[in-house]
Amino acid sequence: MPSTGRPPRRATPRRYAMCRPEHFAVAYEINPWMDASVAVDRDLALAQWETLRRTYTGLGHEVDVVPALPGQPDMVFAANGGVVVRGRALGARFAHPERAAEGPAFAAWLRGAGVAVHEPEHVGEGEGDFLVVGERVLAGTGFRTAPAAHEEAARVLGVEVVPLRLVDPRYYHLDTALAVLADDDVAYVAGAFDAESRATLERLYPDALLVEDADAAVLGLNAVSDGLHVVLPAAATAMAADLDARGYVPVPVDLSELLKGGGSVKCCTLELR
Repeated sequence: MPSTGRPPRRATPRRYAMCRPEHFAVAYEINPWMDASVAVDRDLALAQWETLRRTYTGLGHEVDVVPALPGQPDMVFAANGGVVVRGRALGARFAHPERAAEGPAFAAWLRGAGVAVHEPEHVGEGEGDFLVVGERVLAGTGFRTAPAAHEEAARVLGVEVVPLRLVDPRYYHLDTALAVLADDDVAYVAGAFDAESRATLERLYPDALLVEDADAAVLGLNAVSDGLHVVLPAAATAMAADLDARGYVPVPVDLSELLKGGGSVKCCTLELR
């Protein structure tokens, strides 16, 4: 096989926090994916979630389960519960009152897991808008997380924070428009960002995987990578083929029921670093 010029991909064991969709429903509409008139099959959502959890453990990763709170149908989207770097977390403060109770619940659980949690001063929705790429954090704004939260994250976590502005409401969180593949590698859909942010991404990641709108529109970029295996929505078939060509191992899963709430693989997964 001819050399690609890229170093071989290597998996690194990870520790994730997840929350079962015991109370999952589309009871309100706070993103373009939600339609409260569409029925939700909670049993199917639970089964799909369990497949994702077993996928992680089958790949050698550790999964902790955060207790689900009644009346919090979006708590399954654990990535929004904070961002953790080197054992320290910036907690979550949600833009919409419907999700406000999730912030303290995730903060309490993280403290119980030995993580030092900073109570946020500004609206910031965890790994929904703060994505760790090596020693850098890419930070989304435009729909949920406030720009002031970017400065707060840099101060609290002690990392470089690079702001990116989202402009397409379908991609209301950064983790719906950009996937972290490795410490120096990302994939994204260009149309989700304003011109300045696209220029920033092109400068920082000139070899990034550019994903077509058809795969982004099924939340294909809402993916989780361990450096080798990329767990992603099964419907993102072209993205999976592109990942394979780059030396990654795509691991497709079906989270179509949870997509009704506007989330997929990454939304369900908070990494504990």
